[in-house]
Amino acid sequence: MLTAIVLLPTAVAALLLCLPHSTPRLVLLGAWAGASATVLALTLAVWAGYGTGEGIQYETNVRWIPSAGIGYHIGVDGLSLPLLALTGVLFLACAVYALRQTHRVREFVALFLFLESTCLGLFVALDLILFFVFFDLSIVAMYFIIAGWGHAGASRAAMKFFLYTFTGSLALLLGFIGLYLAAAPHTFDMVELARQNPLAERSLYGALVLLAVGVGLAVKTPTVPFHTWLPPAHTEAPAEGSAILAGVLLKMGTYGFLRIAMPLLPGAWRSYALVFVVVGLISVLYGALVALAQTQFKRMIAYTSVNHMGYIVLAIGAAATAGTDTADARRLAVTGATYQMVSHGLLTGALFLLAGVLYERGRTYDMDAYSGVAARAPLFAALMGVAVFASLGLPGFSGFIAEFQILAGSLGPRPVATGLAVLGILITAALLLRALQRMFMGPLRLPEAPGAARPFPDLRVHEGVAIVPLLVLAVVLGLTPRFLLDIIEPASRGVLELLAR
Repeated sequence: MLTAIVLLPTAVAALLLCLPHSTPRLVLLGAWAGASATVLALTLAVWAGYGTGEGIQYETNVRWIPSAGIGYHIGVDGLSLPLLALTGVLFLACAVYALRQTHRVREFVALFLFLESTCLGLFVALDLILFFVFFDLSIVAMYFIIAGWGHAGASRAAMKFFLYTFTGSLALLLGFIGLYLAAAPHTFDMVELARQNPLAERSLYGALVLLAVGVGLAVKTPTVPFHTWLPPAHTEAPAEGSAILAGVLLKMGTYGFLRIAMPLLPGAWRSYALVFVVVGLISVLYGALVALAQTQFKRMIAYTSVNHMGYIVLAIGAAATAGTDTADARRLAVTGATYQMVSHGLLTGALFLLAGVLYERGRTYDMDAYSGVAARAPLFAALMGVAVFASLGLPGFSGFIAEFQILAGSLGPRPVATGLAVLGILITAALLLRALQRMFMGPLRLPEAPGAARPFPDLRVHEGVAIVPLLVLAVVLGLTPRFLLDIIEPASRGVLELLAR
């Protein structure tokens, strides 16, 4: 089942590339939407058959390159299943949003389908090399999406994105090789490495491996100071690319910390957890403050992603604090970090698609170019308001559940850092509300087209169909979080049990 989920989008992409060039664009876009809908349906079937608290399920483990200890080992648990579903939801939303795409549609659709396979494959991979392969291929697909369909400065932004993240992936590979060499027998299998804990008595070796793995994942997350590729990549990417980049690709880094760094390097993680707490705190505050200074809406949202990813890094760093009196808090922190990945994916995906609507109407992201938009496009303004308030962590939305768990779980183990991190929420609230007030209230002002006032139609049907479900899901997860927490919490306990060895 998992293999079918992973390979289906790529199979459809290959089929579309074989069709004649005269194939109508709606057929190509419909095939993308159909493939993504099928992936989501299969993922929900996996979810329905998943046994809560039973560890890794739907496993496939076959030899791939046995002489090097590499296997095709895949499976899902409470960490990966929610992200698998998030991937299906966001790619389907982007497929619907892209129905008006007219520029090189065949290649556009094929790249997104291939990217979907790489994202799905990474979240089910249980072999380090398999994880690395999907990690690297996602970089290639996103590079071509940004460079081929982005805005004026897309080529430069795509190159910066590729060089940063590819360098990070090389560091990640060095760390994986270090784990492989330490294991006896040599293996890249994550389950076997977790059982062996090969670096338990080798503190210096473990520190070097954690440094390599940590840098590789930090670049992808991204955390300060490895974040500088993110704002230009987001600003220049098409709306669909930005939604996937923020909603799915950034989660590869934070997921890697929970799947690889914490359980496979427990001793090193405990020793250097404070470093991750500090990095997370700096990312929270720096991301919020720099976002506050932005004049472009999309660039501002990009910096808030640095802020939100910082909360996740803070939580997983705090989870390594010793002491039985903080055991429940540490479980809450890991659960909140995973919940935040899902919540951020939905909300930031919606915000970037809404930013795409703004650009399509006004041809600029400059917030000073807009005023009183709510009078011209009330539905668009309403959805933007919902997305903004949800991103603030307002009760009733998924962001509140995620941030409450992170702060409550981190406060006991790391009270000073957590107290300072609360400032990030206040700054984020200020900058998002200011942007909402600046663009949607007051007298009407729109960017001028050459020789005439630029029209600003309200949300179109396909845009609403793409964006509304993301916000509805954020409300559902905010009001009824139990069904998702039942999946995540047993996996969080499993991570902390491995970390405590």
